[in-house]
Amino acid sequence: MCHARKEGFIIKSKGMSLLWKISIGFAAGIVFGFVFGPMVQGSPILSGYVMPFLGVVGEIFLTLLKMIIVPLVFSSIVVGAASIGDPKKLGRVGVKTLTIYLLTTAAAIVIGLALGNIIKPGVGMNIAEATTDAAAAKPFAEVFLGIFPSNPLDALVSANMLQIIVFGLFFGVASLFAGEKGKRLIGAFDSIAEVMYSMTHMIMNLAPYGVFALIAGTAAEFGPAVLAPFAKVILAVYLGCFLHAAIVYSGLVAVFCNRSPLWFFRGVREAAITAFVTRSSSATLPVTIANVRGNLGVSEGISSFVLPLGATVNMDGTAIYQGVCALFVAQAFGIELGLSAQAAILLTATLASIGTAGVPSGGLIMLTMVLTGVGLPIEGIGLVAGIDVVLDAARSCINVTGDTVVAAVVAASEGETLAGGYSS
Repeated sequence: MCHARKEGFIIKSKGMSLLWKISIGFAAGIVFGFVFGPMVQGSPILSGYVMPFLGVVGEIFLTLLKMIIVPLVFSSIVVGAASIGDPKKLGRVGVKTLTIYLLTTAAAIVIGLALGNIIKPGVGMNIAEATTDAAAAKPFAEVFLGIFPSNPLDALVSANMLQIIVFGLFFGVASLFAGEKGKRLIGAFDSIAEVMYSMTHMIMNLAPYGVFALIAGTAAEFGPAVLAPFAKVILAVYLGCFLHAAIVYSGLVAVFCNRSPLWFFRGVREAAITAFVTRSSSATLPVTIANVRGNLGVSEGISSFVLPLGATVNMDGTAIYQGVCALFVAQAFGIELGLSAQAAILLTATLASIGTAGVPSGGLIMLTMVLTGVGLPIEGIGLVAGIDVVLDAARSCINVTGDTVVAAVVAASEGETLAGGYSS
C-alpha cells in the first residue's frame, strides 16, 4: 500500500522524458515571447488571436492542476498515514523515524525560506502588482490552531490545505484502529489515490503546452528582464541543499552517531550520485539499502523499515525547493509574505511530505498545493516548471541522503555499532 515517491518527471514516452519536453516548452516560450512580444501592439493577429489563445491554454492547464489538488492530497495523506503500520506496534523505532523525518524536513524548509528572503530571487520581476494588500500578520498560536478543522467538509470544499492534511492524518490512523472495516476503507482510498496518480500523469502530459503558453505570455510582456531571477532560484536551491547536508546531516551524524561526516558521505556517495542522475528515490532504493547496510553497518531490521518509509515520506530536498520557490513566486508577483504566511508554508510543506507518495512530478504538485494554501498566484507554477529539470536532480539527491542519515541515527540510538565493511 505504500507508494514510492518519484521526485521528477520520470515518465518516459518514446525516447524523450516529459521533463525534457517541459524544458523545451519553457525555452520555446521564452524565445516566442522575446521575438513576438515587441510586435504584439502593432499586430491585430497577435493581440487579437494568438496571445488570447495562449492565455486560454495556460489558464486551462492551471485549472486542471487546481482540479486535482484536493482529492490527490487527501487520498494520498490517508494512505500515507495508514502505510506506517499499526500505531500500537510501531514502537519506538517508528516514533523516532517519523519524528526525525519531520524535523529534518522542517529544518530544510526553514533553510529554503531563509535563502528566499536573503537572495530574493523574484524581486524585480514585477509580473503583477499584488491585487490586495498583504493580510495583517496573525499570532503564531492562531495560525497553529487554524490547522485543525472544525468542519472537515468545509475544509475540503474551500481547499484549506493545512486542515485537509491534518484531517487526512487523523483519518488514516483511525482507519487502522477500526480493524477489518478500516482496512477495506484504506483499500478504497488506495484505489482513489491510484486513480488520482493516473489523472496527474494525464494532466502533466499537457504541461509542455501549458508551460509554453504561460511563459510565452510572461516573456512577451516583460522581455529579457524575466531571465535573471531564474538563475537566482537555481543558486538558492543548490546552496540550500549544500547547507542542509553540511549543517543538518553532518551535525546529526557527528552528534548521534559519533562518527565523522566524511565517513558518512563517503559511505552513501553511490546512492547520492544515483539519485542525482535518476532523479528518483524509488529507483535508487536498492543502492541506498546496499550502502546503508554494507558501508554504514546498519542492521537489516532498521534499514528495511526506515529506508522504504523514507522513500515515501521524507522530502528534505523538495522541502528546500518549496521554501525558495514559494518566496520566488510571491516576490515575482509583488506580494509581501509575513511571518505568519511563512509559518503556514512551513507547516503545510512539512505535513504534506507524508502525503505526496507515488505522485509523478511530486515536487511541482506539492508546490501547487503550497501556493494555494497561502493564497499565492498559481500562475507562478508556469515560471518554476521550466527550470524543474535543473532543480530536480539536487533535491532528489538530498531526499535520498536524508533517508540514509535517519537510518544511521536510528540505528545508533538503538545501540547498533556503525561500521560495516567500510572504513573512513
